[in-house]
Amino acid sequence: MEYLIHLAILVGIYAMLGISLNLVVGFTGLLSITQAAFYGIGGYATAILLTGLGMNFFLSVIAGIVITVILSLIIGFVLSRFRGDFFALGSFGFNIIIYSVLLNWQSLTRGPLGIPGIPRPSLFGYVFSENLSFLVLVIVFAALTYLLAHFVTRSSFGRVLKAIREDEEAAAVFGYNTLVYKLTIFVISAAIASVAGSLFASYITFIDPSTFVLNESIFILSIIILGGLSSLRGSVLGAIILILLPEILRFVGFPSDIAAQMRQFVYGLLLVILMMYRPQGLVGEYKL
Repeated sequence: MEYLIHLAILVGIYAMLGISLNLVVGFTGLLSITQAAFYGIGGYATAILLTGLGMNFFLSVIAGIVITVILSLIIGFVLSRFRGDFFALGSFGFNIIIYSVLLNWQSLTRGPLGIPGIPRPSLFGYVFSENLSFLVLVIVFAALTYLLAHFVTRSSFGRVLKAIREDEEAAAVFGYNTLVYKLTIFVISAAIASVAGSLFASYITFIDPSTFVLNESIFILSIIILGGLSSLRGSVLGAIILILLPEILRFVGFPSDIAAQMRQFVYGLLLVILMMYRPQGLVGEYKL
């Protein structure tokens, strides 16, 4: 049972990450590969504030959001000068920069040693020490994230984002300041990823830079491509599949000497087949 709860917690955290990235990639058409950086900033903010200052978890989440918003404003402003593949390459570079900072600023982040002993959240004296109670907390945060994203995408603001995705120049002709819209959604997306990072750090109780490498950003991007671009349901579905599929493959009777390689092969093959025949994802509305 604890194993299933553990998987459910990971699904909830990665669903938040998928929703946050889908706002930028699926609804706005900006190919960003830097989500793991904001994920890491939130995680490290919570880890440092909880272990170093003894701050309450929920206050650390707010502090992580503030830090992430400031950095994402700077990063987003720089990236807004690029389009298409250049935007993707720029976001790629920022992910590497943030990872390098986390790895080398040892006086603050402890570098490759990581930060152990991160306490679980507490609220009015109640500590979410049991995984089941932590799962409830993750579900609450994931539900709030979904509702926020639903509100944003269904509003007039969301309709402008879709217009930017289809034809940014046409949206600008109609008087919309596309830079402001892109920067705003980029910051909102980063803030959500920061919250997911705070939850992850407190759940695992240990954090180190290896969690937030470029591969993690690619994994989050795979979640929304698989589940469906421009679909909040697709973000959740993609997280469920990509978290559970490797675990399901553990129970397939591959020969023990090549089991790990075969699981990776089948895992990759299924993704390739899906991308060939459903490039918009399982329930998506938009193709990259």
